[in-house]
Amino acid sequence: MTLRLGIIGTNWITNQFIDGAIKTGLYTMTGVYSRTVEKAKAFGEPYGATVFETDLASYANHPDLDVVYIASPNSLHFEQAMALMKAGKHVIVEKPMFSNPREWEAAVKVANENKVFLFEAARHIHEENFKLVKDNIQKISHVQGASLMYMKYSSRYDQVLAGKEPNIFSLKFSGGALADLGVYPLYAALSWFGVPKSSQYFCTKLATGVDGKGTVILRYDTFDVTIQTGKIANSYLPSEIYGLDETLLLDGVSDIACIERVDRKTNLKETISQPITQAPMMEEAEAFAKVINNPTDKEALKDYADWQELSRQVNILLTSLRIDAGIVYEADQEK
Repeated sequence: MTLRLGIIGTNWITNQFIDGAIKTGLYTMTGVYSRTVEKAKAFGEPYGATVFETDLASYANHPDLDVVYIASPNSLHFEQAMALMKAGKHVIVEKPMFSNPREWEAAVKVANENKVFLFEAARHIHEENFKLVKDNIQKISHVQGASLMYMKYSSRYDQVLAGKEPNIFSLKFSGGALADLGVYPLYAALSWFGVPKSSQYFCTKLATGVDGKGTVILRYDTFDVTIQTGKIANSYLPSEIYGLDETLLLDGVSDIACIERVDRKTNLKETISQPITQAPMMEEAEAFAKVINNPTDKEALKDYADWQELSRQVNILLTSLRIDAGIVYEADQEK
């Protein structure tokens, strides 16, 4: 069936998700929740949306919505997702899905109780080249480590330098570099290598209390994975996975366009990536629709269970790393 899509959060990533969802042919854009009706209409009407709400309860209970994509500030995800799921709506939450494991566990419990699906929008794990990296790692006879990079300057850092506190750099809104960008390589590391034996985060703290950039060390039995992430500088380095006789060279950990296998003995490079032909976020939107539309299909439910377990592992590690680094959100306080 065609899913009637609602959204919360009117920004560039929401536009990308809507575009990808519509191109699957499995969704119609139906509703927008925003602070003002005028803003909701300005965002939604070009997509053909007809439902515009400023009240969360009214939006959650609207009969013309099947699934809602949430891309609001991180600390708002939990309250919004809970209201929607209690009203019987399926929910897709932009990563990081929730601020901590307490919220994650409570939300999954409500999803199960209300027989709805709860997805974290970690789009890269659904992309073919991401899966191709995972397949090729399995072929490496002796993995010796990896360096994963995602560091991109945020224009909102200019506001921090001017003495302001934008949401993405705020403890109140569960922001910071690790949560916003580090979540991508963390998802990659746990998907490709599993849960590490130990981990540590060395970060540069900002005046707002969050991390601006940092280095994560994940220790496994026989190798380490190093993650560099940040929102206050740009890095142009590739990501690499080291084997004994070969190295996989990636142009990123998200939106992977190029994967090269480099032979240690010959130094020859072989491109093994597939051309990217689909719109960003189209693959994840299609994957989510498959689960929602096939709630009794064993294969679809197995995929959903795998995604949910990976989401749980990432949330636990993400929280552990930032708290060990002394970064405590308002959402971490028991209410």
